[in-house]
Amino acid sequence: MPRPTKWRHVQFMPKYGYFKPAGVPLKDLEEVILHVEELEAIRLKDKEGLEQEACAEKMNVSRPTFQRILSSARGKLAEALTQGKAIKIEGGNFKLASRHIFCKSCDFQWQAPFGSGDRARDMSCPRCSKRSVSREDNSLK
Repeated sequence: MPRPTKWRHVQFMPKYGYFKPAGVPLKDLEEVILHVEELEAIRLKDKEGLEQEACAEKMNVSRPTFQRILSSARGKLAEALTQGKAIKIEGGNFKLASRHIFCKSCDFQWQAPFGSGDRARDMSCPRCSKRSVSREDNSLK
């Protein structure tokens, strides 16, 4: 019996769900489905420039699993770019990682999803309303 798939941690949700060649209506294009965790692998490795071990740790997967996710994503991107297909970003086996925030004044703790807009230093505590909040570093553990 195969082991259940682990949820991949994702810190970034794309603003747009489609990318396509300019000047061609979407209805006339074939699609390549890029899963959200595949986009996250591309972002961590190719945009952020992290080593694979660090990427795997951030996504809460093993390094070989990260390599498989990254290879799949790159293959899909290559197919879309070389064959003029649309890229649809959706689905996958992921959960949005959250940041652990705590108030230095009243010791209240809460979670906020990555990509929610506010940085911890710009937030106010929901309990005491003071702006003395900070983010814990081990937010993906």
